[in-house]
Amino acid sequence: MSKFSSIFSQLLQLFPRFEFYRMVKETKAERHARGFTCWGQFVAMLFCQLGRAHSLREIVNGLRSCEGKLRHLGISAPKLSTLAYANGHRPWELYQRVFFSLLER
Repeated sequence: MSKFSSIFSQLLQLFPRFEFYRMVKETKAERHARGFTCWGQFVAMLFCQLGRAHSLREIVNGLRSCEGKLRHLGISAPKLSTLAYANGHRPWELYQRVFFSLLER
């Protein structure tokens, strides 16, 4: 039996979740999070880059159109205000660490 994996899923496999969550704990990035995790924000922003979205509304609507596929990633499509709040209040140091860990590999 062959296994199908989308390009988006293949890209996400470059970022091991256990390592990502270790960095989340180190930076205390989910200190005030309520239901929208750093992993969900990361997936949304990666989707934004791949889909060339120019606004938060485009990101949210694009994620909503893929809602069934997002469940396999363990997230759901966020609301516009939730994504905006997360982008404004989460520490950027987390994503800097994610970048440098990928760069090392």
